[in-house]
Amino acid sequence: MSWGTELWDQFENLDKHTQWGIDFLERYAKFVKERLDIEQNYAKQLRNLVKKYCPKRAKDEEPRFTSCLSFNSVLNELNDYAGQREVVAEEMAHKVYGELMRYSQDLKAERKHHLQEGRKAQQHLDHCWKQMDNSKRKFERECREAEKSQITYDRLDNDINATKSEVEKAKAQFYLRNHMADESKNEYAAQLQNFNAEQWKHFNNAIPHIFKNLQDMDERRTVKLGETYRSFAEAERRVIPIISKCLEGMVSAAKAVDMRKDSIIVVESFKSGFEPPGDFPFEDFSQNLSRAGSDGTISNTPKGDREGAPGPRPDPKHPMSRTKNKLWLFGKKPKAPSLEDFSHLPPEQRRKRLQLRIDELSKELQKEMDQRDALNKMKDVYEKNPQMGDPSSLQPKISETICNMEKLRSEIHKNETWLSEVEGKQSSRGDRRHSADNHHHTPQGRESPEGSYTDDTSQEHHTPHKRPSPPQPGQPNPDPHEFDDEFDDDDPLPVIGHCKALYSFDGQNEGTLVMAEDEVLYIIEEDKGDGWTRARKQSGEEGYVPTSYVEITMEKNCKGAVTYI
Repeated sequence: MSWGTELWDQFENLDKHTQWGIDFLERYAKFVKERLDIEQNYAKQLRNLVKKYCPKRAKDEEPRFTSCLSFNSVLNELNDYAGQREVVAEEMAHKVYGELMRYSQDLKAERKHHLQEGRKAQQHLDHCWKQMDNSKRKFERECREAEKSQITYDRLDNDINATKSEVEKAKAQFYLRNHMADESKNEYAAQLQNFNAEQWKHFNNAIPHIFKNLQDMDERRTVKLGETYRSFAEAERRVIPIISKCLEGMVSAAKAVDMRKDSIIVVESFKSGFEPPGDFPFEDFSQNLSRAGSDGTISNTPKGDREGAPGPRPDPKHPMSRTKNKLWLFGKKPKAPSLEDFSHLPPEQRRKRLQLRIDELSKELQKEMDQRDALNKMKDVYEKNPQMGDPSSLQPKISETICNMEKLRSEIHKNETWLSEVEGKQSSRGDRRHSADNHHHTPQGRESPEGSYTDDTSQEHHTPHKRPSPPQPGQPNPDPHEFDDEFDDDDPLPVIGHCKALYSFDGQNEGTLVMAEDEVLYIIEEDKGDGWTRARKQSGEEGYVPTSYVEITMEKNCKGAVTYI
């Protein structure tokens, strides 16, 4: 059905309809833009989540447990999954949103051209009608003037008092007006014929052609919308196979968890190399007591003495006596203070830790050496080509690098000395332990895997209650029970109040928090004067929000952080 034949008199309505079509197309484009923004934000949040839970320590120090390796695999697969969400957003941005916006601009230009042609055709027809109407009015006016001149001529011709000259003058005026009326009549007839011809061409040629172009344009717009609807769905359908592989990778990671391998790793990681302590000898302190020979005196002797078996009450001053009830084997053993040479650790763990530090220092030394070589090469180039730079400007950096190298060499030598000491002690530990067992005054608790018994009783009693210091870079935490906290840097900040969002906030910048209008958040840090308040969602996500966007209520008595998972 053609617009030109059916809607020949609906130019204004077609103008409105084509404008609505472009508005609808741009509305859909806006929908696609918001959809791809959701995908981008989702991918960004997934990547931040992966980054948050990735191990913070160096790769060489990461736990080798299968459960940890599998979790890292899950994080890697989730990171790849986030990448596929970014691919979806990119496809929608280029093949749907970008295409729609370009097409919208072309459509606007084409519509403007067709409407201008229609308005020009209408203006031409209006001009022809105006010319015809002017000639018609002129013809009507000339006819009235001719009638007036005829009446004047007839009146003077019948007036006996009128002079001959007046009659002749009236007659000439009458003839002139009749002639002008005839000319205006002919002109009116010509203009009328021309207008009718132009009107026929307008409604049978010009308007149908213009309306057909508008119809083609509108139909192409409809087809384009259908194509972009398909592209919108295809953008996500293309990544489904890759997403499925990511999920399969997560399942494979779950299957790779092996409890036996993890148990073996625990043994290899934490075995001290010591042997279990031997039996304590019986120390008889009753030899100097005077014996009256009465049965009552002997009856006060422990049953173990009467039967010849060791059974004295333990010496409260003895280190092992003070700690025998701690049962450190089944509980969380107390931490010894960290020392530079790791002398607080058992020999095997100390050897591993020193070797790890030596490897790290060697890597840093190699970096400094590479930097020194690069600076020397650059200095040679500057000396050969002074226009490229001043060689003396590099000397401070070269000196600093050499100084760093000397410090690192000194550290490596010091740690190698400690490592040699540990290896020498381990090789002769059996002989030393045998002689220590024969000397009954030496408390064997000092040789235990604890490594935490000291002569200072106050230090011994306070060590288990001391808050553990955060592990230093390159030094794994020797406590196996703290392995689960490897992903957490600090404890959650305590809640000091709450706030209600007055407006929504998109939180596009790094470190900010997305919030919806009327959402209630916990306050964990007040505004420091920069216009930002640190808050936490009920889900546990933390970040900064604009202070002017929220209504804050501070709590008078805050008991601490809110427990969340």
